[in-house]
Amino acid sequence: SDLAALVGSGCAHSEPVLIDQSRIDALADATEDRQWIHIDPERAANGPFGATIAHGFLTLSLLPKLMHSAFAIDDVRMGVNYGANRVRFPAPVPVGSRVQARFKLLAFDAIDGGAQLTIEATIERLGHAKPVCVAEQVVRQYV
Repeated sequence: SDLAALVGSGCAHSEPVLIDQSRIDALADATEDRQWIHIDPERAANGPFGATIAHGFLTLSLLPKLMHSAFAIDDVRMGVNYGANRVRFPAPVPVGSRVQARFKLLAFDAIDGGAQLTIEATIERLGHAKPVCVAEQVVRQYV
């Protein structure tokens, strides 16, 4: 319930995460999304970005890791991802990039057994002004 007072404020910044080719390849294998722009460094070197780029969904899938490094919510027994609102990928993430997220609590709603939080996540590529992913993550925390 202490989180209710933080609605509308920035919560935290995550630690940076390196996006290397092995991470990109692992997502390609898991999802079977093997488009050349992600997994063929030679062909991608001559493509529109000059290198392979991360899948947008790889960037999005890092939210739990990024959130975990940014802040902790005490006195909960379990947290679950409930969904995401308005996900956008405004800029690419070339291989070798480091990404970091900043979080802002948009809503706190009491639910049976806990709370539902809506958190704005802005993932940025270090050294670049344009975000690479902006999403509203909806999580449930149970006490």
